[in-house]
Amino acid sequence: MTKIESGLIRRWLDGWTVARSLPEAEPVEPAGDGLRSKCDQPGREVEVFALRADEEPESLARLATAVAAARQITWLTVPTLRPGTVEAIVGAAGLELLHRSEWFMTADLAEHPQHAPAAPYEREVRTEGPVTVVSLHAPSGEVVARGSIAVVGGDAIADRIETDAAHRRRGLGRAMMSALAEAAVSQGARTGLLIASEEGQRLYSSLGWRHKADVLIARGPVVPSIR
Repeated sequence: MTKIESGLIRRWLDGWTVARSLPEAEPVEPAGDGLRSKCDQPGREVEVFALRADEEPESLARLATAVAAARQITWLTVPTLRPGTVEAIVGAAGLELLHRSEWFMTADLAEHPQHAPAAPYEREVRTEGPVTVVSLHAPSGEVVARGSIAVVGGDAIADRIETDAAHRRRGLGRAMMSALAEAAVSQGARTGLLIASEEGQRLYSSLGWRHKADVLIARGPVVPSIR
């Protein structure tokens, strides 16, 4: 495989916007090189997702130029099997590279391994519509790990998987992902999709998630610092 399919990116984005209660992403006109999502976060007002970066480098160049000229702080997220080429293109457009080591990953949720949280931790599962939120609690009642998954059709998009630093290396991440996968399968999902940070890649790989592409994230417009 020499490129990541644009349909796979669209499927992930459909679930990601649901998981975060964001408006449906809109095509970037006029060429439809990507999809634009309004995030409305400080320092991340808008995020643009490239769809054809590997098959049409000029498509990515157009997106990068548009992001560099944007009036709002805009992130450009690029799933790719050619990270070196992508890095050169976004750099040439004057964008600031934020992350270069994230992964786009998929899994067959029907085969996802199951792990219960070890004592004394307890698990809480809440499902509201297509989104399930899982929390793991310490004996004090404090939430020490959390995550969500959104089911859209046959896909389930895992998002915001976090474990407090003081409670890591105790199997909580495995228990979290197990609960999320189980909830998604019960709602009819078959395929898991996520974008993994560098820290999370080992965990997901150990649970059978597969690397499909690298993900580079850049930001623009770059505001010169005042000295």
